[in-house]
Amino acid sequence: MRETNSYALGSLIGGRLALDFANAGSAKRPFSWEELILFLEATQVISSQRSALLLELPETDPAGAQALLDRASSLRSGMRQIFHAVARHDPPAPESAEPVNEILRVTEGHDELVCTRDRWRIEFFARENGLEWLLAAIARSAAEIASEGAEARVRLCANPECGLFFYDDSRTRRRRWCSMAVCGNRHKVASFAKKHAAKNRGR
Repeated sequence: MRETNSYALGSLIGGRLALDFANAGSAKRPFSWEELILFLEATQVISSQRSALLLELPETDPAGAQALLDRASSLRSGMRQIFHAVARHDPPAPESAEPVNEILRVTEGHDELVCTRDRWRIEFFARENGLEWLLAAIARSAAEIASEGAEARVRLCANPECGLFFYDDSRTRRRRWCSMAVCGNRHKVASFAKKHAAKNRGR
């Protein structure tokens, strides 16, 4: 039975493909195959039909699936290093860019204008030789963010227990939380409880 695509339920809060990929899964362990494929489907890198076929790949080509998983985990790790540096307004370490460049080197493709719901956007179409093309759009997104340098509005959620990245496209450029409904609300509740406790102690 196929896993429910939990990414479609609102956890894509990064605002950019590469940031959502850096947030995906757990940073403490490699991706599972299901996590990777369902992420690619949720972000429309692949169609649901392609996703269904790829979910069976570990059975038909276990070596190929494992090689892609290793690349995906390495790419995510390098990207997280880049985004941590960018969020601090520091230059990323050159070695952190290598996993991104590895994918950019082995994938060939082109940009096309695609119209979706009466809106035009640029979409990257990779040549489908090997499996690395699945990561091409993600690597390109990471490279675009890194190339923005000090102008990149990459932020790390102010909740120290969260650790998610997001792109601050707010008008004031002072967004603090990955999600106001989750971490922002938790902070408000905790602040209220703290003030209430202090008020009670002062009586």
